[in-house]
Amino acid sequence: MGFDPVAALRSIRGRDAYRERRVLEGPQAAEVQVDQRRLVNFCSNDYLGLANHPAVREAFRRAVERYGVGAGAAHLVCGHSAAHHALEEELAEFLGRDRALLFSTGYMANLGVISALVGRGDAVFEDRLNHASLLDGGLLSGARFYRYPHRDWRALDAALAGSKAALRLVVTDGVFSMEGDLAPLPELVRTVRERDAWLMMDDAHGIGVLGANGRGTLEHFGLGASEVPVLVGTLGKALGAFGAFVAGEADFIDYLMQRARTYIYTTALPPAVAEAARASLRIVREEPEWREALQRNIRRFRAGALQSGLPLADSFTPIQPILIGDNRLALAASHALAERGFWVSAIRPPTVPEGTARLRVTLTANHTAEQVDRLLDALAAVLPTSSPGATKSPGAILDSEAGPEGVSPREGANSLDRAAGPQTPAPQTPMSPGDPARNPPVGLRPTQSAPGGLVPEGEGGSSASFSLWEKGVGLRDRASPEDGMSNGE
Repeated sequence: MGFDPVAALRSIRGRDAYRERRVLEGPQAAEVQVDQRRLVNFCSNDYLGLANHPAVREAFRRAVERYGVGAGAAHLVCGHSAAHHALEEELAEFLGRDRALLFSTGYMANLGVISALVGRGDAVFEDRLNHASLLDGGLLSGARFYRYPHRDWRALDAALAGSKAALRLVVTDGVFSMEGDLAPLPELVRTVRERDAWLMMDDAHGIGVLGANGRGTLEHFGLGASEVPVLVGTLGKALGAFGAFVAGEADFIDYLMQRARTYIYTTALPPAVAEAARASLRIVREEPEWREALQRNIRRFRAGALQSGLPLADSFTPIQPILIGDNRLALAASHALAERGFWVSAIRPPTVPEGTARLRVTLTANHTAEQVDRLLDALAAVLPTSSPGATKSPGAILDSEAGPEGVSPREGANSLDRAAGPQTPAPQTPMSPGDPARNPPVGLRPTQSAPGGLVPEGEGGSSASFSLWEKGVGLRDRASPEDGMSNGE
């Protein structure tokens, strides 16, 4: 029996999970023209407002005059330009790494790096709320695939202790794209060191935003390059351009050039995009006022939301999710905000686990205080409110119930900040979440005998993890709402 797209779409619509594109009629900005309406944009990842910065636009224009439009070939054929090379060198210097390697997208970077590092006989361990590209990279690598409860480094430690894999790779987001919280990086670094594993971090939502100099989650926690040897970043969020990179030691980058298939077998970024990203990187380095403006807007939003009793998450980043729960209610809230002039996306499964649909508010440096205040008024009018401090973050909702047998319940669930937050964000404290019994994560299942009560879903293409492929079921079904798999943005 063939695939029936009509039935599949009917099922998606029946869960209020159908997604539609909206047509943007101009550049990214705090206020945009979309579907012939003017809306204040609170759903963009252009955190520093650089996507339409005059200096970035001019760098792009000049580069088109010099290089033309397309790169013409892969980097290892004849597509690696002086613009690409200069950007790689500048990214490496900015992040304190030997070298950096450009990829065409963040998704391709994560799939390429993980598949180059691990395979059959190895093991990869991932936070259950990692971005879809990280999860897919782990699933497709052929390695034994584990998922540990969100931010639970103790469960990770137990799983590492019980693994006999030849190489063990721990993979985490730096800032989780749908939660806005941070990985417990100091604890992960210590755990990985003690268990003789490797640590890879995707800091797509941290670089340019966090740290005194915008160097991301590592700088925020005061950690160095040697403690997280594999660093992935994006050019399409705070830097306002397009593409991605991996940064690390020289030999490691050289190895990726030889073995990362998503680097080798694809056309290079347009050189003009690399020049635009270079201009953005100069702004990040030389003009801290963009980060300061962003932090002011985050503090203003959180202070007003707490005063109004809005159900905030535990986040000091530009990502401020407001948990709704029900898909239909989240859509209704998003539509009501649009009627009031605000563009705030309703995030639903499978991007987030079932029962945790939310509004994902994102702040940028370009928002005015008046725009933030008007959004707060609109949210208060649209959403039911509660007393400040009475609500939990989406992550806490997932982890607040007693876990399944062999998994301890959350220790110290996220509580709502009682104030707008300090001038300089303080590092988050580690937490040890459990998983609701009705929704254990894909890669880790409760058991009496396994270390920490966790066992892997399967290994490579021969056992449980990939047995669905043999039955004609694609990876699409592995990321279903029932799995609670986060697909992130």
